[in-house]
Parts: sequence; C-alpha cells; structure tokens
Amino acid sequence: MYHDLRLFIAGEWRDASDKGTRSVTDPATEDSLGTIAAATEADIDAALVAAEAGFATWRRTGTWERAKVLRRAADLIRERTDQIATLMSLETGKPLAESKGETGAAADQFEWYAEETKRIYGQIIESRTADSRMAVIFQPVGVVAAFAAWNFPALLPARKIAAALGAGCAIIIKPAGECPASCAALVQACHDAGVPAGAVNMLTGASDMIAKRLIGSPIVRKVSLTGSVPVGKQILHLAAEGIKKVSMELGGHGPVLVFGDVDAEKAAEVCARTKFRNCGQVCISPTRFYVQDSKYDAFSRRFAEVARSLKVGRGLDEGVEMGPMANRRGLDTIKELVADAVSQGAEVLAGGNVPGGVNRGFFFEPTVLGNVPDTARIMREEPFGPVAPITPFKTYDEVIERANSLPFGLAGYVFSNNLSVATRAYEDLEVGMVGVNEMLLATAEAPFGGIKESGYGREGGSLGIHDYVEPKYVKIKLEDPAEQA
Repeated sequence: MYHDLRLFIAGEWRDASDKGTRSVTDPATEDSLGTIAAATEADIDAALVAAEAGFATWRRTGTWERAKVLRRAADLIRERTDQIATLMSLETGKPLAESKGETGAAADQFEWYAEETKRIYGQIIESRTADSRMAVIFQPVGVVAAFAAWNFPALLPARKIAAALGAGCAIIIKPAGECPASCAALVQACHDAGVPAGAVNMLTGASDMIAKRLIGSPIVRKVSLTGSVPVGKQILHLAAEGIKKVSMELGGHGPVLVFGDVDAEKAAEVCARTKFRNCGQVCISPTRFYVQDSKYDAFSRRFAEVARSLKVGRGLDEGVEMGPMANRRGLDTIKELVADAVSQGAEVLAGGNVPGGVNRGFFFEPTVLGNVPDTARIMREEPFGPVAPITPFKTYDEVIERANSLPFGLAGYVFSNNLSVATRAYEDLEVGMVGVNEMLLATAEAPFGGIKESGYGREGGSLGIHDYVEPKYVKIKLEDPAEQA
C-alpha cells in the first residue's frame, strides 16, 4: 500500500543522486512505512534549474489554459481520494474520515485557483494629462520555494502549489518528512493534468540544508512557509539576504471566549469536537478556553464528557475518532505541559495519560484541564496536541486583555448570542481570523493567515493569489496626432 518516495524534478520521479534515503514512521505502531529520497545539493540545484525553465514556459501559458489544467488537477485529486486518504492516515495516524475530508479540501484549493487565475485584475489610473496613460498590471513573482508542515500534509501543500500555479509561477515544494506521500500525490495529479515539466518540483530530505540552498539561490524569488514561529524566524533571516518576497503561516494559541449568554453545554460540545480534531494538531486549534464564571461548571463538565467518549486508535480502524500524535517529540511536549499545569493547581477533568494498555505509538488521551492558571506553560506555549485548558473569567475587559496577552495572533473564537458583545469581541481580538459561534474556519474561498508572530500574508480567497504576483506600474506617453500627420 505504501511505497518508497523519490524526488520529482523536471517532470519525472528520480532517486537522490547519492541514493540516500530516510525512513517514514507509522505513528500508530512506530514501524517503518517506507523511505523517502534524501536530496543532495546537486539534486536541489537540478530542481532550481528545472523550476527556472518551467517558469519560462508556464508564465506564458494563457490564463484560461492554466485554469483548465488546475481544474483537471482538482478532478484527479477527487478521483484518487481513497488512495490519498489511506496514505495520509498511515503517515499521520488521523482517522480516515478526516483524511478524506482533507483530500477534498486540497482539491478545493485547485478548483478555486483554477477560477482565480482568470481574475488577476490590473488597474487603469486616470492620467492628469491628456497625452499620457497609466496602468498597473500584475505579473507572476517567479520561482517559489515552499515549505509545508506535517499536520495537514495535503491541504497545506495544495494551498501553495495551486496559488503559485494559478499566478503563473513555478514551485519547488518541500513537504514534511513525516508525511510526504500526500504531497507526492498532489504533484502527480498536477503532472497528469498537464502542468509542464519543471513548473512543479518536490524535494525531500534534510530541511535545513534544502531551505538554505533554495532560499540562497537567486532563482528563487518567493518563499512560503507553514510552520512554527522559531522556524519562521530562521526562514526570514535567510530570505532577507536576497530580499525575497515571503508569506508565513506560523504557530498560534487560539483563545476561545465563552460568554454567559450562551448555552454552555452546546458550546462545549462544539468546542470539544473541534479541539480534538486531528489530535489537536491544528494551527488554528482552539487552545485556551476562557469561560464566563456563571457558565464555567456546565461548560467544563460537558467538555470532559465529550473527551471521555471519544474512541482513540489507529486512524484506519473503523469508528476511531482520534488517532495518535504525529511524532514522539510532540507527545513528550504534551506530557510536560500537562505535568506543569497540574503542578500549578490545574485539575484533570478528563484524560491526562497515555491510554491504558498502549505500549506502542504516540497516543495520548483526550485531556481536559480545569481552573488552569495563566502562569502555566500551556497557557503561554502552543499546546499542539489533544489537551484543552479551561479557565474562568469575570468581565469582558478582563478576558480581552488575557486573550491578547500573547505574541501569537492566528485565530480566535467567540461564543455569544449578544450581537454587541460578539461584534466588540471579534473586533478587539488581535488575530487574523475569528469564528463567532463557529469553529471551522478554513475554506478555499476565504483568506487564511495571522498577525503578530503568527505570520503575514494570506492563503486562500481572492487575496491569496496576490502573494504570488508583483504589481508593475506602466506610464505611456502619447504623441500628438497632429504631429504624426
């Protein structure tokens, strides 16, 4: 079912030039699934040359033809959903239903940008003199180096590949080493749909070495990253040397504000099921639950009930609602965060341990912590895992101050049926995205991204393609017709 993966350069799959490989691990069993090629510097240089040539071809492909190719890629991804989703569940451990949903969302990105490529509108500027004309056109930025995280191994690369191709750019994508097969399937779909050789390339191997060589090359003119804040800062330093265009979707620590006018149990049900989706390994996951004191008991009680009811297991097994974490380092971090919170007085309302009888895989119980103090690490450090810290608040001003106290600003959530409260709250939260009585924010037609240390630039929506184009201002001087006669 799972096969060893190679590099995709200049329209073909190939081994690393030195035949080097790395292992891919099943997070549910800790067994090896297969290997990926480990790119050498020579392989990276070959990808750069291929992308430069691919860009020269693709940028001159008409927008309607580009749209046709991207739409065909979307159709192929949907046709191959079962295969892609199975590979994704093997690599990440996520339940098969979630993998199928993500594959569909990846296809949506290609469909969206198939249409958006036709709508990269320029601008006509009224000139102040009768003998001149002024306009702004948008042109593709060039070759893109893109780096995707492991938590959504199809959707995250799709956002970058589809937008870059829609704009007329070529792209070299570096998927996460934990789960490259989903990205490889997207690359194959692009190739099969008719994307010319070199316009899409895929490299796997040592992330640091690949990033430094790609970003250091003058061929690359744009860098896109989905990753952690520390990695984002490293990428920014590298990009600054060559004054590269950069967009970044980095970590978050999503505050959830639950006000006293809502049905606390209903809100808890929505929050809990969203929190434990993808084992809590979601950039915009709700991660700090501030509940108005009058509803705290009811909310936390129902949240814990939902957590205890979830079936944990291998993603491909029937009925599983939450799989393992993606890797051991994440599991170790979650254990540390829970221990720290408990040492500072937090109550364990559900979970808190590795499931009983489990001695293999990176599993952790859906965990709910109550009365968590703001001084606990989990309230300040992004808990990229299945742990929900809940704490009460008294007043609006208090909760806004606490919610905005961190350097992150990706997503936030508000639960209130009071229009004034909800409006003030979504305006006052220092984040790039807000859900009001809603937690499923990501969709192809909406801009996705954050502020503060959570990054800048947007993926998706009509704004997303603008991170892959550059404006060019043109002024034309006209001759007097009388002088030409």
